[in-house]
Amino acid sequence: MIRVFGHYLSRAVLGLALFETFVLLASLYGAQSLRLSISGLTESSLDDPAPEYTIFVVTIQTVMLILGLYQRDTWRSLRQTVVTLTAAFALSTLVMALLFFLYPPVALWRSIFVAGMAVAFSAILLVRVIFLGVLDLDMFKSRLLVLGAGRLAERIVEVQRGSRSRGFSEISFVRMGRESGNVSPVHDLADMPSLRDFALEKQVDEIVTAMEERRGNLPVRELLDCRLAGIRITDYAAFMERETGKIDLDGFLPSWLIYSQGSTEAQIRLLIKRGIDLFASLVLVTLTAPVVLVAALRVRVTSPGPVLFRQERVGQHGRTFMLYKFRSMRMDAEAAGPKWASENDPRVTPVGRIIRKLRIDELPQIFNVLKGDMSFVGPRPERPVFVEDLARQLPYYAERHTVRPGITGWAQVNYPYGASVEDAVRRQNIWRNSRRRLAECGPRLGIDVRRRACGAASADGRWSVA
Repeated sequence: MIRVFGHYLSRAVLGLALFETFVLLASLYGAQSLRLSISGLTESSLDDPAPEYTIFVVTIQTVMLILGLYQRDTWRSLRQTVVTLTAAFALSTLVMALLFFLYPPVALWRSIFVAGMAVAFSAILLVRVIFLGVLDLDMFKSRLLVLGAGRLAERIVEVQRGSRSRGFSEISFVRMGRESGNVSPVHDLADMPSLRDFALEKQVDEIVTAMEERRGNLPVRELLDCRLAGIRITDYAAFMERETGKIDLDGFLPSWLIYSQGSTEAQIRLLIKRGIDLFASLVLVTLTAPVVLVAALRVRVTSPGPVLFRQERVGQHGRTFMLYKFRSMRMDAEAAGPKWASENDPRVTPVGRIIRKLRIDELPQIFNVLKGDMSFVGPRPERPVFVEDLARQLPYYAERHTVRPGITGWAQVNYPYGASVEDAVRRQNIWRNSRRRLAECGPRLGIDVRRRACGAASADGRWSVA
């Protein structure tokens, strides 16, 4: 596994990326040849195409990487692949159009550019469809040896059963101490001549340490022998984050966050992310201007009160800022004090129900992004009155404020409005340690725990605790 921009890339994925580089080059060359043949021209009539080809390939593959198209979670279904790939090519088109406008000497002919993008999209989609078909072959997957046979080991089995796109197939378990769980096959460390010989005999590619109690149970010397034999050693928390895209609090230790590789590249990533936020904000402000005008007029003429809704939210490093939205509730919505929003909330106006459903009410937050208070992607910002209670009750809740809050985030993409805690626990398993605390604090905050996704809903009806 190689980590690039925070994404783990396996050997199979690197092979896919290299092959798609060839596909992109071939697509652009084919489009160029077709255009020249139609015009009766030859390639000698063009300048050196190397800069244009480089920009074309690097831009598309960089955007694909940023949008997660080289992560396994985007391969779960053909539909998700098509949607994400479409977004990647649309954003790539905008980026290259801006580059060609700012520096005309490297600009492609418009006909070649349009044809090249169309051919490249079709070709990459075909490659992805074929890749999805062979992804489940064992030749692309690793053999795992899990140190531990308890609750954490059971979670790894659940992950394997959850999707065929996981990067591992065969799993063997080694019981450490008195651990017991519903996993198989289970072997005892005491019965082995050595952990290294056993791993080599099983042709293990990776060993995952998934013990519930490490103190006094971690076979450091034997793990070192395995590492020197070329076998990858991975901590449970890092393994689950890599395979599922989520952090599993069941096996989470603060040391994993302290030694995380992400901090070494944080400054570069933040600069790139801020640049993308600014560029996308300016583009969206232009493209959505008619929608914003119509929505503002409809809010104004259908209910008394201001068009924009302003509310204090907690942002990066705990600093507060004013969040902007189109008003979707009556003016007396919180006459009795702060209250969590709910599904089919009677305080929502008829127009507000429509703009909330279509997410049009979030468009004014583009100006929060331009100001630097928010990003496009990040945890949803919450109100100070709720943050204080949630930070006391939920483990590691305050750590979400180390990054800029976002207009959308992981929870909004993966969970629909009104999902249950039980469903969230089953699918992401991050609230198993905090459900009891959440049940205790729920009534005090006005939360019906049984009907809230990820434990709590934000005051504007978006799920935020994830």
